[in-house]
Amino acid sequence: MLTETILVTGGAGFIGSNFVNAWVKLDLGKVINLDKLTYAGNMENLADISQHPNHIFIHADIGDRQAVQELLKTYRPRAVLNFAAESHVDRSIHGPDEFIQTNVVGTFNLLEEVRGYWQALPADEQAQFRFLHVSTDEVYGSLGAHDPAFKETNPYQPNSPYSASKAASDHLVRAYHHTYGLPTLTTNCSNNYGPYHFPEKLIPLVIHNALSGKPLPIYGNGSNIRDWLYVEDHCSAIRQVLATGAPGETYNIGGWNEKTNLDVVHTLCDILDQERPKAQGSYRDQITFVKDRPGHDLRYAIDASKVERELGWKPQETFETGIRKTVRWYLGNPEWVEHVTSGEYQHWLNKNYHERGEELA
Repeated sequence: MLTETILVTGGAGFIGSNFVNAWVKLDLGKVINLDKLTYAGNMENLADISQHPNHIFIHADIGDRQAVQELLKTYRPRAVLNFAAESHVDRSIHGPDEFIQTNVVGTFNLLEEVRGYWQALPADEQAQFRFLHVSTDEVYGSLGAHDPAFKETNPYQPNSPYSASKAASDHLVRAYHHTYGLPTLTTNCSNNYGPYHFPEKLIPLVIHNALSGKPLPIYGNGSNIRDWLYVEDHCSAIRQVLATGAPGETYNIGGWNEKTNLDVVHTLCDILDQERPKAQGSYRDQITFVKDRPGHDLRYAIDASKVERELGWKPQETFETGIRKTVRWYLGNPEWVEHVTSGEYQHWLNKNYHERGEELA
């Protein structure tokens, strides 16, 4: 009988750390947390559980097969959850190499070690084991303004190096189920937001820049549409898929909250005007429009009806409740923000936005 130990990869990043924190605080068992600690991996995300006996952090790369093999042998997890990924579209445009190495080669190496581990388990433990792969709605490409939302049956049409690398990893996971019988689960989620979000992404970037008196950059005219999912809702969905999902299946996880980028920024400004008002004027005054990113997908939208129908999950937060919680978290954690918005992050801002004619850092 396997214990309730799980191995999480990428557990110091945004979504991974939220998942690990919740798993430990809900007393669901032991977490072996493997993270390479790239720029987006942050041990401060795990400060609340750093001394907890059910959280064991291992600094390693999913591409290090020897390290993964030893972890599997030592801790004998009943599940492996793969959050590890390079995940920022703009970074993938500037430098796609790391995305191929981590998202494609890294996932392959992880799958190979997990397959060897799983095949050596006794039959009853093989039946209980799961490999859950966390992916993105961007693998489906872009939707027109009136197209139906992405279902699990939509063809893959990735449009950026990032989404192409995630699509490749999804295909590898599917192949390992169909070829080797590995009991896999894949989740494709919409845009997450919430605590511990690295501020290269829209929502935390806008909050940080607004409070710093800097321009609030919006690509193009701000009409691009995304479905927004509060990260704690995403984590609860993953727990449900892990517990009751059918091996070999894919589940789309969304928040049923489609918003244009401009709407999101307006909402953030209005909440900040209430929570941390400026001496004069509104935070909306800081909005600036910058040159659009190459190949910018118009719209993503997730149809999350399958996971609700088959597994009974639906999000608890509306965009309005989740975004206010998010703003309050950032206002209440200035030290975390200060620590992550220095050094490498400042260099990145200069590189990404200076090329679009804006100096934001």
